[in-house]
Amino acid sequence: MKKIINTKNAPAPVGPYNQSVLHNGVLYMSGQIAIDPPTGELVLDNIEAETHQVMKNIKSVLTEAGLTFEDIIKCSIFVSDMGNYARINAVYAEYFDEATAPARELVEVANLPKFVNIEISVIAAVD
Repeated sequence: MKKIINTKNAPAPVGPYNQSVLHNGVLYMSGQIAIDPPTGELVLDNIEAETHQVMKNIKSVLTEAGLTFEDIIKCSIFVSDMGNYARINAVYAEYFDEATAPARELVEVANLPKFVNIEISVIAAVD
């Protein structure tokens, strides 16, 4: 049986989906973009600020599910410009211990929702 997990501390879904679904001990989180939940505004000052906001949104959903970044087993990162790879990677690295970091891919795409520069979805395991 699946359990829907949403939190008001992360951006509300803008379509027929939920922030995350827990099924058989695995949390599947929808892609997060840099929307500041209290204001509903996009954080687009620079790629570092945008990436931090995405990670904060991920943390909020993880917290609601009783999980942490250490529970993430897979990240999918979508970016609008591969030229930002190093800058995104520097921010991303602040959230994970390199020795236990999750599997990941980072792919450049033509467009993202609301024309943001980065979107990240994760899969986490419940121990």
